[in-house]
Amino acid sequence: MATGIKDKVAIIGMGCSKFGERWDAGTEQLLVEAFREALEDAGIERKQIGAAWYGSCMDGVNVGNSAIPAAMALRLEGIPVTRVENMCATGTEALRGAAYAVASGAVDFAVAIGAEKLKDTGYGGLPVPFKGTLNSAWMPLGSAPAGFAQLASAYRAKYKTSKEDLKMAMARVSWKSHVNGVKSPKAHLRKEVSLETILNAPMIAEPLGLYDCCGVSDGAACAIVTTPEIARALGKTDIVTIKSLQLSISAGRESGTNQWDGSYVPNTRNAARRAYEEAGISNPREELSLIEVHDCFSITELITMEDLGISADGEAVTDILNGFYDADGKVPCQIDGGLKCFGHPIAASGLRMVYENYLQLLGRAGERQLSNVRLGLSHNLGGVPFNGVSAITIVGRHKD
Repeated sequence: MATGIKDKVAIIGMGCSKFGERWDAGTEQLLVEAFREALEDAGIERKQIGAAWYGSCMDGVNVGNSAIPAAMALRLEGIPVTRVENMCATGTEALRGAAYAVASGAVDFAVAIGAEKLKDTGYGGLPVPFKGTLNSAWMPLGSAPAGFAQLASAYRAKYKTSKEDLKMAMARVSWKSHVNGVKSPKAHLRKEVSLETILNAPMIAEPLGLYDCCGVSDGAACAIVTTPEIARALGKTDIVTIKSLQLSISAGRESGTNQWDGSYVPNTRNAARRAYEEAGISNPREELSLIEVHDCFSITELITMEDLGISADGEAVTDILNGFYDADGKVPCQIDGGLKCFGHPIAASGLRMVYENYLQLLGRAGERQLSNVRLGLSHNLGGVPFNGVSAITIVGRHKD
């Protein structure tokens, strides 16, 4: 019977490039920037790496959608390097491949790396991946803000939340991320923004205003994994291990039936249930030390609090307004600024979230360091609220 990978995989090195409008670097340079930091952190040699997984979603550097550009940039000679893509969960998908390879005993050291150069596309938002009149039927929405704005309408209808309360809670979500992002040297947006400015910003897709939407960024993030036993043999004494790593992908029930009311994300709830079971967590509201969630839009973060079982259904608005998820709250969320301010180079985001939790667990988060960090959760949401993918990674200190 399957038992999962809890404490079977140790993260011994992580790296993250500076996120932002990186006109100074191509995808290859961003990959190298993140990889060098991770390799130095791990304290191993490049030749010890047995396999690598390269995440890339919309980056044009991929010749034939292969992993060859990453293998060349990182000089990963003669080993399997696999290119993966799972929309905004691509970085977590890369980590899953590397973690499973180590847990199975296939290799001693594996690399997961994700990178994206979105600013070079010339779009103000994400590039449109459609095929004109031949567009695939599974992706009917051409606007991410429009798709996620519908969550807000359904949520209000279900819980009878006033428009004013929901808008204020969404504004506080964004305000919090801007406050936290100032303390992240590698973040794309490092400027505090007042609640008044957020509330009065131009509308993008009702009720999402300008500051309810995350930015489009360039960047890369990387993880090097091995077993706890090998980590100890390398002299590592403070070891971070993966407690759970779960993905859930839609089979079309949300858009193809009337079983979904549009007020939550079924995939996130499914992935969270399995992740908590694998990690041995029974009360996430009390047991999690911090979370990094997929705040592509402020309403997404708000609803994710309930989908993760941290806020009760219909209570996320109250928790947010009460500061439960602030840096000094019970469960800090987006302590590094999240997608909203750290940035969202699609294939790097999942690994960037784990990077923050990893730093916090090791006490290396600098000005934004939290106290008594035990378990960190990261959550990715790929695609639209329906017909998408949710991914959850929980990391913590290893206990012998």
